Amino acid sequence: MNKTTFLLFLLFSFQAIFAQSKKGLTYKPDTSFTKYQAVKWALTQSPNAKLAIAKDIKNITIKENIKYTTEDGMDLMLDVFSPKNKKNAPCLIIIHGGGWRSGDRTHHHEMAKVLASRGYVVVTPSYRLSTHALYPAAMVDAKTAIRWTRANAQSLGINPKKIALAGFSAGGQMAALVGTTNDEKLYDKSETLKNISSKVASVIDLDGILAYIHPESGEGDDSRNISAATYYFGFSKTEKPELWHEASALNHVSAGDPPILFINSSQERMHAGREDFIKKLNGFGIYSEVHTFNAPHTFCMLDEWFLPTIDLMDKFLIKTLKL
Repeated sequence: MNKTTFLLFLLFSFQAIFAQSKKGLTYKPDTSFTKYQAVKWALTQSPNAKLAIAKDIKNITIKENIKYTTEDGMDLMLDVFSPKNKKNAPCLIIIHGGGWRSGDRTHHHEMAKVLASRGYVVVTPSYRLSTHALYPAAMVDAKTAIRWTRANAQSLGINPKKIALAGFSAGGQMAALVGTTNDEKLYDKSETLKNISSKVASVIDLDGILAYIHPESGEGDDSRNISAATYYFGFSKTEKPELWHEASALNHVSAGDPPILFINSSQERMHAGREDFIKKLNGFGIYSEVHTFNAPHTFCMLDEWFLPTIDLMDKFLIKTLKL
């Protein structure tokens, strides 16, 4: 192979890799995961499953469709649920799930209403899904949403030292990764409010994995269809394993991490890396809790486990935020 042929080979190889990394970008919403789909999936395990609805909620205010940043020409919005006439309140930001590709911030509005009625300011942000932007875009947006919340703490009635983060499924994976990168700048890449801290004081992981490439992980099986994680990264775990490792919270545990609560379903693969993660936390003396329901993956959106989940979250936040 002469020099010219070799250079052409490299060029076409790079082009092939680049094209492969973009193939999941449809620039159209993926509506495959909805609240009603969450119930439909649950019915296969729990015949009486039904969607949770917040009841008898009083003395809260709701502000929707607030722009917190613009990325790639896309306005990213969030909603704020607040207790009336309360200042210096603790705050919980909730990241929705959907395989980093689907879902939306309204999925946890019922939970936000209940928590607001208990005295929390709750923020539910959107973020760039893998139909529109590859990793690490979603993580950059999560950090930006935290910075926006802290920057607007006074007008929102929030104590900026008592901001916690929760997430479900893909959102749980993201929440854990945000927490373990408290002392890193890996995802603080947005120009929006870049001088504001994106640290959180506590993390709640609702059935989100801690490691993508791990003996317990089921992520990245592309044998039948391209997996959600492969779409998220733009590369399979064999093509770019370093990306998959970088995005695993297990690989970022350090002494500066916040306490974390794990609330899990009975689906074992959604616990991937949890025990190894806790061992690392214990080595640094960082507090953690684990609670497991005999429930479908979407338990936090279902009536039977809705309030028990919120009760666990509330108790954990009272303890770790020192409320």
